[in-house]
Amino acid sequence: MNMSDIVMSIPNKTNLESEEVLKLLREIEQTSETTQRELSSRLGISLGKINFLLNALIDKGHIKVDNFKKSDNKSAYLYYLTPKGIEEKARITYRFLRIKLREYDELEHEIRRLKHEVSEIQFPRDIRD
Repeated sequence: MNMSDIVMSIPNKTNLESEEVLKLLREIEQTSETTQRELSSRLGISLGKINFLLNALIDKGHIKVDNFKKSDNKSAYLYYLTPKGIEEKARITYRFLRIKLREYDELEHEIRRLKHEVSEIQFPRDIRD
């Protein structure tokens, strides 16, 4: 493993354009009254990472948070997207879609290549089945 492999495997804690951020923004848009623990559970993201992402998004002005005074659960808050957050979610969604479409095209190309290679190989009959 070379140094670039190691660097690529270390998560970028400051990357606010990740799939996790998009999932979090979507969830907040759909369910504003929640706890960080509930967000963590629903999204499959660690509680510490949820806390980090929420604080970073709050600092950037993408999310606003208020205490939910009428809640029986005193750790529940109201999280909602600000206009700036709605714009950021749209931007991240567009960028993520472009990435996924490129990955899809590359995967489609790889599948065609593999099918072609397999069709040219003379396998004994019992291996193909």
